[in-house]
Amino acid sequence: MLDSAEEMARAAKMTDGRLLKLKLGGREDMSRVEAVHAARPDARLILDANEALDGGVFPDIVMRSAKLGVVLIEQPFPAGDDALLMRRPPEVAICADESAHTSRDVQDLARRYDVVNVKLDKTGGLTEGLAMVREAKTAGMGVMVGCMVAGSISMAPAVLLGGLADAVDLDGPLWLAKDVPHGLKYLDGHVYPPKPELWG
Repeated sequence: MLDSAEEMARAAKMTDGRLLKLKLGGREDMSRVEAVHAARPDARLILDANEALDGGVFPDIVMRSAKLGVVLIEQPFPAGDDALLMRRPPEVAICADESAHTSRDVQDLARRYDVVNVKLDKTGGLTEGLAMVREAKTAGMGVMVGCMVAGSISMAPAVLLGGLADAVDLDGPLWLAKDVPHGLKYLDGHVYPPKPELWG
C-alpha cells in the first residue's frame, strides 16, 4: 500500500518475505524505496509503478533503483506508451502488466519488456493463462503470476501457474474484509493451496 516512507519502512520490517513489492505514486517515490531498502537490505524489491512514471526521469530511477535492491519495475508507463521502453538502462528488469492481456500480446511485448504479468482475470481463464506463460517463455521473457482484488475461488486456479513463474503475487484475498471458507492460506510470505472443500 502506498504510504509515507517511514510507514512503508516500518511495514517492510514487519514482513518476513525476501521479495517485497512497493507501490509507487508520486514525487517521494525514491525516498520510499530508500527507506524500505534501509529497513530491509536483505530483501529484493519490486516497484509497481501503475503506469505513473515520468519518461524523462525514468532512466535515473532505474539507475538509482538498481543500487537499492530493486530487481523489477512493473508497468512504468501507460499501456500504449510502451515505445518509451525501447531505450532504457538495462540494470533493472521491466514487467508488463496493464499492457499484457493474452498470449497474442506476448511477441510484441517481448521487444520492450523483460517480464510479463499473467493475470487470469485478464486472460479469461486458466487455459489462456497457460498459453500466455508458454508464449512468454518461448520469447525468453520472465513470468510473474498476478491478480486483481478477489477471493480464493478466483485465486486458486492461478496458484496452479505458480510453479511455472519466476514470481507470484496472489495477495487478492488479503485485501478483502472476509474471504470464502477453505480458501488460500498465507504464511511467512508464502501462499498455500486451498482445501478441497473450497470447490464444494
